[in-house]
Amino acid sequence: MIYITGDCHGDYRRFSTEIFPEQKKMTREDFVIVCGDFGYWDRSPEQEWWRKWLAEKPFTLLWVDGNHENYDMLAELPVEEWHGGKVQYIGENVIHLMRGQVYELEGCRLFAFGGARSHDIHDGILDPDEPDFKERYQALRRAGAWFRVNHVSWWKEEMPNAEEFEEGRKNLERAGWQVDFIVTHCTASSTQALAGGLLYHPDALTDYLEEIRQKCQYQRWFFGHYHDDRNVTERDLMLYEQIIRIR
Repeated sequence: MIYITGDCHGDYRRFSTEIFPEQKKMTREDFVIVCGDFGYWDRSPEQEWWRKWLAEKPFTLLWVDGNHENYDMLAELPVEEWHGGKVQYIGENVIHLMRGQVYELEGCRLFAFGGARSHDIHDGILDPDEPDFKERYQALRRAGAWFRVNHVSWWKEEMPNAEEFEEGRKNLERAGWQVDFIVTHCTASSTQALAGGLLYHPDALTDYLEEIRQKCQYQRWFFGHYHDDRNVTERDLMLYEQIIRIR
């Protein structure tokens, strides 16, 4: 079985047996996929408790990264091969699906590509090492500004680099540009235009995903990021809190 859901932001209560009773029939050979903003943030006691809680789940939890992950922590994890693609383990049954990889799961082929541009940074990114950091931070907080702090609540790695884009192209080329499912955090520019309203604008990643959308044959494309649950097109599904079975 394969289930899929949207952003968690470090809150995993949707995977309780009360909300997700289907897990009672699942094993580690069954999967739940999170479409980005999984919530890999820090090593606080609260987050460590949740990771231990997830480790006790009967299923295997897979996730693509979003624009709210700690990329410094991710960079510390070794890269391994799993089901045909590169992954990073944060637990025996909690696995990060890396950008541009193609995986074979339950007899289907899945292309994963995480990342997204944060839209809540209009008022800037602060550097904690700057001498006036505290004054600027407090002023922005008082003003209700939209800002983040470098290496604390924002990382430039939220946006993919050229090497990751090319990795995705090469792996899709090997797959004959044909997969069953695509899982991302944001989505292709044309789909985003239908789904995102005025808040979201095309960027290098959404344009890259548009290239994928135009060239790749796929059955369903699942994405998070936009905080809603709905079908944008017959093949492109936006997920947030809903958990749906796809296999």
